[in-house]
This record gives sequence, structure tokens and C-alpha cells, in this order.
Amino acid sequence: MASSNDRSANKVIASNRRARHDYAIEDTIEAGIVLTGSEVKACREGQVKLADSYARVLRGQLWVDGMHIPPYQFAHGVGAHDPNRARKLLLHRNQIDKLDALVGQRHVSLVPLSLYFKDGRVKVELGIGTGRKRADKRQAIAERDTMRELQRELGRRAKGALR
Repeated sequence: MASSNDRSANKVIASNRRARHDYAIEDTIEAGIVLTGSEVKACREGQVKLADSYARVLRGQLWVDGMHIPPYQFAHGVGAHDPNRARKLLLHRNQIDKLDALVGQRHVSLVPLSLYFKDGRVKVELGIGTGRKRADKRQAIAERDTMRELQRELGRRAKGALR
């Protein structure tokens, strides 16, 4: 039996690390997701793949496509689900309208960054960002490497000062 502290902690199911490389993420938003019982059980086993997933607004509703949740091994017949079906995301109407306007005007993309449990419910962290070109990706890698090297050097200096 899980204690209340276990339920309140965010347990990451899957993360899309490639999305932060391919997109310049400007903002994030948390959304609920509509899942069937067997999908939630498969999520608890941590088998979800977010690699090629994306979100879009269709007829005033927010949907995520390309998210792969494999069938739960003990579900069969009516309880089984389609692993690649489009899944509805849950947001307030005004949030969906703002996202729809952003996508239409500024040509941004809605990319699922991570899937996690929060208070026993599955949540999706959506990133709002623009796609990076190859040169932008190289520049981001170079910046990350210089920051990493700077942190190493500061650590070395701090260790030298302690001795």
C-alpha cells in the first residue's frame, strides 16, 4: 500500500530527450491525458515511447499523436488498446485557444517533453517551441560544452582552494 508521500511525488514514466535538441523550447505547460485502464497499467511498467510524438489542436480539442504505449501483457480482448492511437489532452478551454493562436500565428510546435505520474494521475509536460536548424543545433551543443567545461574548471579551482 502506497503512502501519501509516494503518491504526491512525480514519477517520470518517459521523457523525450531528443525534443530539447530538435526544438528551442520557450515555455512548458502541464496537461492531463485521457487513457484507458490497460494504458495506465502499461505506463506503470514504464514502456512508453515519446520519440516521434507531437501535439495538435483539432476542432477545439488538443490531441497527442505518435505516442506509443504498448499493449499491457495481461489485457486481452475488450481490455486491449491500440498502441499508436491519438490521445486527448486535457486543458482549460482558454489554454487550448491560446495554444491554437500561438501555433497559427508564430508557427511554433507543441512537443511532449515528458510523461509522469502526479498524485496518481498521468500528466504530460508539453513544450512550446520552434524547430532548430542544423546550425542552431551545433551552436546549442557548443554552448553546452563550453558551460560544462567552465563548470569543471570552477570545480577544479574550488577543490584546489580547499586543500
